[in-house]
Amino acid sequence: MNIFVNYLQKVIVKFLVFMVYFKIQTICGIMEFEVNVMPTTLATIKKALEGRIGSKIMLVAQTGRKRQTQRRGVLTETYPAVFVVDLDPEENSFERVSYSYSDVLTKTVEIEFLSDAI
Repeated sequence: MNIFVNYLQKVIVKFLVFMVYFKIQTICGIMEFEVNVMPTTLATIKKALEGRIGSKIMLVAQTGRKRQTQRRGVLTETYPAVFVVDLDPEENSFERVSYSYSDVLTKTVEIEFLSDAI
């Protein structure tokens, strides 16, 4: 019984550390979806992005073997399965891109919020 209680205490502590880490990152305007303690969910990612509509972001997308694409734009819309970013016209040849929340979960796409306001 003591072994189970010790294990349960460790799991609870790890969960609380994760929650504090995620909250601090969100408050500071940095949205890193790297989670070492426990995996995040699609619903968590969607909710976090819905709260930041209109924010300037930088996307780093994995496009193949050892290739990445960096894009800057504004998070404009969220849908049940995807989110849409209006790109900076000076840097890109097309206006909009969309990615799924599973792209963020699997780290195919990394998001950094550039605006300071929350």
